[in-house]
Amino acid sequence: MEAIGTLCLILFATALAGHFSARSNFPPVIGQLLIGLVIGPAVLNWVHPGNFVEIFSEIGVVILMFIGGLESDLALLKKYLTPSLLVAVCGMVLPLGGAYLVGQFFGLNHLENMFLGVIFAATSVSISVEVLKNMRQLDTPEGTTILGAAVVDDVLSIIVLSVLVSLAGSKINTDDQLPLWLSLLLQVGFFMVLFAAGRWLVPNLMRLGDKWLVPVSETVMALILCLGAAYLAEKVGLSGAIGAFFAGLAVGQTNYRQKIDRKIEPIGYAVFIPVFFVSVGLNMTFTGLVEDFWLFLALTVVGTLTKWLGAGLGAGLAKFNFSSSSMIGAGMISRGEMALIIAQLGFNAHLLSTDNYSAVIGAIVVTTLCAPFILRAEIKRL
Repeated sequence: MEAIGTLCLILFATALAGHFSARSNFPPVIGQLLIGLVIGPAVLNWVHPGNFVEIFSEIGVVILMFIGGLESDLALLKKYLTPSLLVAVCGMVLPLGGAYLVGQFFGLNHLENMFLGVIFAATSVSISVEVLKNMRQLDTPEGTTILGAAVVDDVLSIIVLSVLVSLAGSKINTDDQLPLWLSLLLQVGFFMVLFAAGRWLVPNLMRLGDKWLVPVSETVMALILCLGAAYLAEKVGLSGAIGAFFAGLAVGQTNYRQKIDRKIEPIGYAVFIPVFFVSVGLNMTFTGLVEDFWLFLALTVVGTLTKWLGAGLGAGLAKFNFSSSSMIGAGMISRGEMALIIAQLGFNAHLLSTDNYSAVIGAIVVTTLCAPFILRAEIKRL
């Protein structure tokens, strides 16, 4: 019953915050992120990060990215593959270098500096997807490039993290750790299986689900594909959000796209997605930030500017004009759950010290909170 009471509070608070955010002409996600700060340990201390919140927020991320894939135009995604690669690579190089120099300035060791670079090179566009959806920019060339670049970014971040952990001689979950070459082979195999499934298996499974004599059977099948792909992605060392995105992309190519979209959105937005947005705010506490305030501030500023400029530069190299490049760069700023996951993995592998953990988490959260404001402003300017 404790979990039910917490869920009730989160849903009420996010609905209210989203409403007033929309009334103030801001995307509802802004209010939902900020309310996480208010009801969390940072201010009122009513809701705490825990197993229940973590599970619901993970499901929220998976469903949000599934919806993002479902509503993505595959033809546009193929058309803008090259820009996506340029945006992802340039958007990783600058934050890697910038965060490394910040760590060096504050006297951190070489290994920790490298790991800071990996954390702030990662992008999580779950929140950017929400802003793009609200402002009807998801299927534009800019929106499609952001989504494509985020997929590439996620894969590259995991590869760099794997290499860094191997170089450090550390092991995350030692018993289950696979050799680097085998992990990379599994990930390549995973994408090959996804491609084949999207072409042949998914359409047949959706038709099968439509024939089941149970309520909303096609929606049940879509959720099975969404959660199954997310689970398999995690098993091969990728983010579950990646698997969910590709599952949504595959389902979106079938005749069930509009029906599934109408029925999946209420499931996500009624329960799971609000918990995810709140969980980002819950990770922010003021304990430990006083001593490490300047490190926290430097990581926030450098993390925001290097990602914006790096991804924008990549978009410029891909022949986007200045305004579009700036919007794409803004769409890549958000770190969100991907950076938090990498930070936790690195912390467990002793790549990040306890002393600096609060400053890093604080910078991730604040960067994520700033991202929707910047993206919304750039969309309006464009």
